[in-house]
Amino acid sequence: MNNEEVKEWFEIADRDFDAAQLLNEAVRRHYEVICYQCAQAAEKYLKGFLVFNDIVPEKTHDLVKLNKMCAKINSDFQDVYDECKFLTTFATDIRYPKKYEVTDGDVVRAIAAVEKISNFKPVLDIRTTVFDVSE
Repeated sequence: MNNEEVKEWFEIADRDFDAAQLLNEAVRRHYEVICYQCAQAAEKYLKGFLVFNDIVPEKTHDLVKLNKMCAKINSDFQDVYDECKFLTTFATDIRYPKKYEVTDGDVVRAIAAVEKISNFKPVLDIRTTVFDVSE
């Protein structure tokens, strides 16, 4: 395991989530972009967990697939399966022309999903290992 690489995955995830939250606070809210950023953040938290466990994550945006890989290591990841399934909706296709109807409710749910994943005990345990508490 490379702690610096894990740390980098989490830092990028945090920035993606920060971006989603900032966009959500803006006057003109772009729901699809907010949800996309949430999916990106969740993806990186999952990939950081995999890297911490010496698994090179696939180049995929499929959060369900990543969640299942994480669950093979720690079955508790089943507790965030629904969040991963929901966020996968926004992982790629939302960024291309189609008639997606993304609502304020989707934004609220996407942000809550990332909050749950980022505060999920297996993720928090890794944070305490790779991040200096004094940072």
